Amino acid sequence: MNHIGLGRRQFSVALGAAVVGALPTARAQSESRIVLGQSAAFSGPAAQLGIQFHQGAKLFFDQLNAQGGIGRRMVEIRTLDDGYEPDRCAENTRKFIDEDVFALFGYIGTPTSLAALPLLTQAKVPFFAPFTGAEALRQPFNRLVFHVRASYFDETALIVRQLTNLGVKKIAVFHQNDAYGKAGLDGVARALAEQKLSPVATATVERNSVDVKAAVDKLVAARPDAVVQISAYAAAAAFVRAARKAGFGGTFYNVSFVGTQALADELGKDGAGVVVSQVVPSPYQPSRPITREFLEAIKKGGDKVQANYSSMEGYLAARVFAEGLRQAQAGGKVSRDGLIAGLESIGTQVISGFPVSFSATSHAASKFVEMSMLTGDGRVRT
Repeated sequence: MNHIGLGRRQFSVALGAAVVGALPTARAQSESRIVLGQSAAFSGPAAQLGIQFHQGAKLFFDQLNAQGGIGRRMVEIRTLDDGYEPDRCAENTRKFIDEDVFALFGYIGTPTSLAALPLLTQAKVPFFAPFTGAEALRQPFNRLVFHVRASYFDETALIVRQLTNLGVKKIAVFHQNDAYGKAGLDGVARALAEQKLSPVATATVERNSVDVKAAVDKLVAARPDAVVQISAYAAAAAFVRAARKAGFGGTFYNVSFVGTQALADELGKDGAGVVVSQVVPSPYQPSRPITREFLEAIKKGGDKVQANYSSMEGYLAARVFAEGLRQAQAGGKVSRDGLIAGLESIGTQVISGFPVSFSATSHAASKFVEMSMLTGDGRVRT
């Protein structure tokens, strides 16, 4: 693992208020702008996921707009806070659909995205780059839904492979008690089954809760060598601290949705050795063009943007979306059907050093997964 430096910078939940605006009553679309709707957590214990993803995406779109946008149309992201709660996300989605936004972009989480799915499907509104790897959003195939990130099956397969290659076979799962947690648990169980293994124990935490005592008691008693965590950063951090206090001396593995920098900030020195799988390239290592572009964009005008995996994913999602818009623009007037055709026409290519593959039968762009580790001082190693 190469050492990567990153100064710890705390982002207050109040920042969420700066990006969450009430929707005006006027119709969203015009000849001068393309409006996207993003329902995400901008408050509550998952707020940093929404805030950081939004910052990265807005950074790209702001600089795209400064260069003339797409066909002289500016790209705007409108945001509504759902607090990582499905009912609020569904209501936000209805508002966006009523306002006739061009597409839905960068929704945060599995349960929230699943709540939006039937609404956007009925309204025929494209749904781009949800911050989730759940299989339920990938199968059955929906022509309106496009994924930039790898799936939880991809992430958990790599986690299990790495653990078993190290000789670790007693693996427990701590997971959120909802569709996200179930998706991650299914991925771990599936990967273990291929090794003729199964989880030695499982335990849950409620969404938006840090009440982990029962889970800690159950899993520590099972004496696993490693715990795979499928939760957001606040609950994951609470579990790590409580499990260690209870005497657990094994390792902790998380999937990317946890929010790597948010987890590092929550844990501080207690983060040392905690592992997180990643579905985008390191935002700290400038070996890939997309990272160099991202860091240069921050230098040029994103002084309020923290370089981390979540903001990097937002930036990358916006970068790929813009490529689909360009393809749609080349085909004539930009429309939702044109966007879908434009994204599908990307085919298999490398965008700023990041391989993507879209087609008329597959809207899952990437299987990229790599591992990173927290160092205990707000830094990340990959």
